[in-house]
Amino acid sequence: MSDAATEHIVPPEIPRDHVPVPPAVAALAGGSPVEAVWRNQLGGVTFRVGRGRYVKWVPVDVPGLDLAAEARRLAWAAPFTPVPEVLGLGADDDGTWLVTAAVDARSAVVPPWSHRPAEAATAIGAGLRALHDALPVGDCPFDWSARSRVERALEHLAAGDTPAAWSPEHRALSADEARARLLEPPPADELVVCHGDACAPNTLIGDDGTWAAHVDLGRLGVADRWADLAVAAWSTEWNYGPGYDGHVYAAYGVEPDAERIAYYRLLWDAS
Repeated sequence: MSDAATEHIVPPEIPRDHVPVPPAVAALAGGSPVEAVWRNQLGGVTFRVGRGRYVKWVPVDVPGLDLAAEARRLAWAAPFTPVPEVLGLGADDDGTWLVTAAVDARSAVVPPWSHRPAEAATAIGAGLRALHDALPVGDCPFDWSARSRVERALEHLAAGDTPAAWSPEHRALSADEARARLLEPPPADELVVCHGDACAPNTLIGDDGTWAAHVDLGRLGVADRWADLAVAAWSTEWNYGPGYDGHVYAAYGVEPDAERIAYYRLLWDAS
């Protein structure tokens, strides 16, 4: 099953239960308070350490989360757009970790923004446009193109992945139908450096309601802007309910493109 499919079945969450603190994270804390603040669909956990640092930790047996790749992308993007500063990267027999500096802002899916979804969705769209405008396509060494992602999607389908396990709008497709659609991407509208995981939680919003920074850039790379836009707007449904996607498009400054939205949402599920 693809990572994206898993994302819809076991969504990322703010941990409500006790999360054991890995020894490496406890050592990094050096006696400072440690709190688990986010758990993704694959088993990685982000801890807040004291007031100034976050530690993303991934167990050694969890595939698909390359923190070294994320650190490289954060370091590349930092001169152009607000992202967390990388403070450290490490690994041991239990897992890997990435230490970043805290940003004075809140995720778009926690209070107060979870209770103000129209404002949050507007900030997500404005932040995504600012990110796309700021990052220099010609200088970006990272790729997130449809072609490369389709190759991965076809590998998943060949290994037995099925649309029946994807998002509801795709479950009626057969594997052959999904494969045929994936092999016919629409022409690129505009190449930008995409976030790669532009879901609502990854936009940070300041107290004034404007976007402040982006986090979780482990897939950042050059692609059509709709690869980000389609998923950013889609994620407002998962996090706030229906009816807020239009705020994302309006704040970005674009009219919805039904063909590209449908394609890139299918590719998200499949890859």
